Amino acid sequence: MSRKYKVAVVGATGAVGLEMIKMLGSRNFPVESVKFLASQRSAGKKLKFNGKDIVVELLTKDSGKGVDIALYSAGAAISKEFAPSFVADGCFVIDNSSAWRMEKEIPLIVPEVNPGDLSKDKKLIANPNCSTIQMVVVLKPLHDAAKIKRVIVSTYQSVSGAGQKGINELINQTKLWANDENIPAAEKFQYQIAFNLIPQIDTFLENGYTKEEMKMTNETKKIMGDENIEVSATCVRVPVFRSHSENVWIETEKPLSAKDAKEILSKADGVEVIDSPENSKYPMPFYAQNQQTTYVGRIRKDISTKNNALTFWIVSDNLLKGAALNAVQIAETLIKRNLV
Repeated sequence: MSRKYKVAVVGATGAVGLEMIKMLGSRNFPVESVKFLASQRSAGKKLKFNGKDIVVELLTKDSGKGVDIALYSAGAAISKEFAPSFVADGCFVIDNSSAWRMEKEIPLIVPEVNPGDLSKDKKLIANPNCSTIQMVVVLKPLHDAAKIKRVIVSTYQSVSGAGQKGINELINQTKLWANDENIPAAEKFQYQIAFNLIPQIDTFLENGYTKEEMKMTNETKKIMGDENIEVSATCVRVPVFRSHSENVWIETEKPLSAKDAKEILSKADGVEVIDSPENSKYPMPFYAQNQQTTYVGRIRKDISTKNNALTFWIVSDNLLKGAALNAVQIAETLIKRNLV
């Protein structure tokens, strides 16, 4: 009989935490026991797992005792406060926040891209930013084939990337608009999100880019293991409930035709090519929601340059591959590689 594991989900009642619980169940993760942890506000609530009611417990620094793997999605401040105690108790922590991603000694993992960065002695593992994950899953096989020199990406990020408050704000504003009522000042976003686009995600830095955009630049280099890849991102919030979309342009060292790129990506783990422009077939957020796949289409040669350049369109569910699914896949990879 194969081994089973004691698992904890921290931030269990949040949008990503709930998806983590669903992924553990739907992917038949080998769970011996599970505990759901959250703040005082959510402690005492009941959540279902595999048909059973599990009471949400208050997160403390002792909560990691006896736990093999903890999936964290409770924000950077909580991770910094509690994750080290879990690690000290011998628990692997897979953290979905930005707290540890750019720490040199902490692996930043997308299992299809850099599983070899995992090790037994590195028990604190960072889950990358949602928009970075779906991009590097597509970039890695192309990088292996033709060596990517430069990436320019524009993202179209759904409101669920801002959590339940972001979802609620779009719902409420849309209802008010439909009833011809005044929409109050935005709370979660900088401006009204209903029927609008906001070219700002997170705060601006001195270089004119936002923190979200620089996450894509820095995380891509780290995950791909190549500091020479140049990345420039523009991140935009759009009035879509779920799934992020990205328009990506790449320049490669070696020539790579659109046809060859399609063939390479059609064989890539976790990727599905939907690219039939004559039939209006291409990835869309509506199609990708609740799906565990990263979709790519509109693959074509850049006609504006003689350099080796391609452009394409990527869509993936930001709550799944962009967060919960990738975290669970990291845990699965730890098991597969006999590290836990």
